[in-house]
Amino acid sequence: MNGIGERLIEVKNRITAAAVRADRDPKTIRLVAVSKRQPAEAIRVAYQLGQRDFGENYVQELERKAEQLADLPALRLHLIGHLQRNKVKTVVPLASVIHTVDSIELATEIAKRAAQREVPEPKQFQTEGFSASGSLPLLVEVNVGGEQQKSGCEPGALPALLDAIDALEHVQLIGLMTVPPFTDEAEQSQPYFAQLVALRAANGGARRLPELSMGMTLDLEYAIQAGATIVRVGTAIFGERTAREGSG
Repeated sequence: MNGIGERLIEVKNRITAAAVRADRDPKTIRLVAVSKRQPAEAIRVAYQLGQRDFGENYVQELERKAEQLADLPALRLHLIGHLQRNKVKTVVPLASVIHTVDSIELATEIAKRAAQREVPEPKQFQTEGFSASGSLPLLVEVNVGGEQQKSGCEPGALPALLDAIDALEHVQLIGLMTVPPFTDEAEQSQPYFAQLVALRAANGGARRLPELSMGMTLDLEYAIQAGATIVRVGTAIFGERTAREGSG
C-alpha cells in the first residue's frame, strides 16, 4: 500500500491545476478512484486519507468489496463497468451511482429493483446544488467513438433513452458518461469529450444533465478543460492492477 497517499495527493493536485487553467472551481469536480482489481485494503488506505468515491467495473468484485468494507459508513461505490440486466438485482442495493446505463430495458430493470432498496443517508450522491433525494443516481453511457466492442448507447438513441429514464420512479438521471477510444496520446481524447458536451447541450444542457463522467489517468486534464464533473482515475492512485479474480 506504499505510495497511495502521495499518488492521491498528486492526482488531486492535477485536478486542481487543470480546473484553475479552465477557470473552474476544483470543488465542482469529483474524483472517483477506480479500484477494480485492487485489494480492499488499498481502498481502506485511500478512505482513511479522505477519499470516498470508488469505481468498480465488475459486479462480482463490487459485491465482494461492499461486504469487505461494510464498516466504512461514508463509502460510495460507483459501478463504472458494463451492467447486464441479470446482474441488476445484485448491484442496486450496493451501488451509490451507476454510470453505465445504455438501454431503456436496463434502466427499467434498475428502477424496478431500486423501488425495493434501502440506502443509508451517508451513501446518497450529493454535489453542491444537487441531491439525489433518495433515488438511485444514473448516468447514461454514450459510445461516442462508435466502437463495436464497447457498450454504451449510440448518440442517435440518446434522446429516447433520456426521456424514458425521466419517466421512471426511484431513479434519477444525473448526466452522461463516456470512455473514448484507447490512445497513447491524451489530446486525442479531446474530440470525444467535446462530442459528449455537445450531446448534453442538445438534450437539455447542464440543468437536466449536471454531471459529465469522463477523463481518466492519461487525459483527465483534457476532460476537465472540456467540462468534466467526474473523473475516473485508477492507475495514477493505486499503481498497476493485480490479476483479475473474476468478473460480473
